[in-house]
Amino acid sequence: QLQVVESGGGLVQPGGSLRLSCAASGFTVENYGIGWFRQVPGKEREGLSCIAAKTTRNGFITFSDSVRGRFTISRDNAKNTVYLQMNDVKAEDTAVYYCAADRDGTCTHYDGRYYPWDVWGQGTQVTVSS
Repeated sequence: QLQVVESGGGLVQPGGSLRLSCAASGFTVENYGIGWFRQVPGKEREGLSCIAAKTTRNGFITFSDSVRGRFTISRDNAKNTVYLQMNDVKAEDTAVYYCAADRDGTCTHYDGRYYPWDVWGQGTQVTVSS
């Protein structure tokens, strides 16, 4: 059974850093595209970053304009986990953060409503406040 579990959320001060984890089970992350998203109540889900499967696009990485230069994404194959490193966080980064996985995912249009993600996590809350 495919499963991803997010962790690492919490309270962080503006300008601080936080690392979110997306731990996978039932599949090998290297062969899947992994996307990170966030959502604030009452707003549309926002795609933040995606790392493509090695099998199709050799780990291609993309970021949204809102986080490019502040967030990074990485994959630890030994731990079967993908990380979202959040640096220089801002109040507007407050949201529930989700990861999703797609077999052989290329990340093309990953933030589109109809991207065929195979599995979603339950989310982890990030709150940026002083």
